[in-house]
Amino acid sequence: MRKIIASLDIGEASIKLIVGEIVKQKLNVLACVDKKAQGIKKGYIINVEKAAECLNDAFKEAEEKLGVRPNKVLVTVPSNSAIYYLMEGAINLKPEEVITGSDIMRLLQACVAKKIPDHEEIVSILPNKFRLNDNEVVENPLGMKAEKLATKAVAITVAKKAVHNIVSCLEKINVKVVDIALGSLGDFYLFKDEAKADEVGAIVNIGASKTEVAIFNKGILTNSEVIDIGGLNIDKDLSYIYKIKPRDALTVKEKMAVADKNLANPRESLIFENIQGEKIKINQYDASEYVIARLEEILNLAKKQINLLTKKEISYIIIVGGVSEISEFKNLVEQIMPNAYVGEIKEIGARHNKFSTALGLIKYYDSRLKLRDREFSIFNLEEQEELSGLSKKNNFSENSLLGKIFGYFFDN
Repeated sequence: MRKIIASLDIGEASIKLIVGEIVKQKLNVLACVDKKAQGIKKGYIINVEKAAECLNDAFKEAEEKLGVRPNKVLVTVPSNSAIYYLMEGAINLKPEEVITGSDIMRLLQACVAKKIPDHEEIVSILPNKFRLNDNEVVENPLGMKAEKLATKAVAITVAKKAVHNIVSCLEKINVKVVDIALGSLGDFYLFKDEAKADEVGAIVNIGASKTEVAIFNKGILTNSEVIDIGGLNIDKDLSYIYKIKPRDALTVKEKMAVADKNLANPRESLIFENIQGEKIKINQYDASEYVIARLEEILNLAKKQINLLTKKEISYIIIVGGVSEISEFKNLVEQIMPNAYVGEIKEIGARHNKFSTALGLIKYYDSRLKLRDREFSIFNLEEQEELSGLSKKNNFSENSLLGKIFGYFFDN
């Protein structure tokens, strides 16, 4: 079976839907959709009808690209209410039998059993290595033998209401949520390597309405915070200063501004019509000054938040999110955060940092599947044939049931 996974990153400005296939540990993008969001504020659904309409449009576009409609998806949930618990658990095993994925899931369930408040929903349980018979420590115990299996893990929860609103909205368009995750997990797994598995670092995702700062300790997400400032604040600054429409302010930010005043050209300019109907000329140097001022504020706030979230020495800081695509942004990052760098997406078909979360979520879920020793695809064999163009196109949908399906350790 082909390993095809879909992920959905819900933001205030846009909805990103990625359908990708894992082939020999490499992610191939099959479809990439970026739709203007409606009915969504800071990742929360505030108008179900409008949100369902724009989500449905995103899945329709994916269907047009694939020839088959994705009806199962991983989805991000807002991290504003995230709580991190350090848990421990252990289970007894039959010594003559090898450890299976079901044993690992049973162990993770034991870590959280009767320990999570009713108003919270488990998002992820992230184990930090496993202990066999109270002495041998291993990364992955699959296929090994032991009489006792134990682990320490970080359990992440969010408010139930935020999760249920997203699931209900997707159910309205016949899309089933197979798992939920914080966006920071996707960002980390997109850029994960062997070195980061042994280091303490931070991920900073500068989105439209918020900036998320997350701390990873040896590959485990241990803390995060949301700063209520993002790319839309830059748009509002430019719109207010020049009295231009928000869409024109977005054009100035994305097409003309540079994040390094030394490289801004005062002779380069664009002409817009302001809200009074007058023609105005905006030059690159002046516009860049306003953009840089706001970017400096965002980066300094993120830097301060990292210091508040952990006292450990930080080995790396990765900056992602759509705002990081502003021209020469890396120069400004180097000035404010010398040990930070801007993430660079290499996956063909989604080479823009606004897709970092959605792309990384697929890699994150693939790693969870390996731990569970399970195969998974959003498409069955017949649908995979349609995807390959071996049979006629056939529209389909699958209704899902609302329930406690969340967290990778539950059976989907």
